[in-house]
Amino acid sequence: MAQALLWAGSGTGFTFCMTALGAAMVFLFRNQVSPSLHRIMLGFAAGVMIAASMWSLLIPAIEEAQALGLPGWLPAAGGSALGILFLVAMDGLLPHFSPELLRRRSGAQNLLLILAITLHNIPEGMAVGVSFALAAQGQEELLPAAGALALGIGIQNFPEGAAISLPLRQAGLSRTKSFLIGAASGAVEPIAALLTVLAAGSVQLALPWLLSFAAGAMLYVVVEELIPEANLRHDHQTHGGTYGVMVGFLLMMILDVALG
Repeated sequence: MAQALLWAGSGTGFTFCMTALGAAMVFLFRNQVSPSLHRIMLGFAAGVMIAASMWSLLIPAIEEAQALGLPGWLPAAGGSALGILFLVAMDGLLPHFSPELLRRRSGAQNLLLILAITLHNIPEGMAVGVSFALAAQGQEELLPAAGALALGIGIQNFPEGAAISLPLRQAGLSRTKSFLIGAASGAVEPIAALLTVLAAGSVQLALPWLLSFAAGAMLYVVVEELIPEANLRHDHQTHGGTYGVMVGFLLMMILDVALG
């Protein structure tokens, strides 16, 4: 158990550091990021999240469900629907929770983005925890795959950290607060991984649903906020947001497939 906790903590510690490193990008920009760059980054984050929803969350959820003897589509569709409905409900309730931040419309968008990425980080941390727990329980041949999973998630977390901290800076928060909030969104991964290792025997049944829940939440934010903000609400003579989506999607797809 101690070895599994150590491995899982190390793997998700790396993914958390990558989130914090991405959030630190807020220190490299002036008070206002240019609108073109902002659209490109939003588009890039949207592309990353679409690819991550498919290859990092939904496909593993289907495979996990089939390994448990369940129809692959059931947790994939059911969990995604629950994730979407949860964010729809939160979208309606958020104004009651944060009236100061939500005075601006961008505040609601930022809160949804933070919530979706944080939710998506929880099952990713759980997936890393399960991988290292299995490797530590006598299946050491799974250790390289677990390491590759942690590496892929860490690379993915870099733009996600920036996708949180930079919009918060534009919304008026200080660089330090924007960085801390962006970094904190990745802190749930080590926590989820360690809790998963401690409860590795029972969490396996819920993992397909949790992975799909996160995928649905991510897709909702991409369709509802990121893509419209990156492209549709701006001059269509500039295609930076569209190009950002394509590059983010292709890059994340390659990373997910190449790193397993």
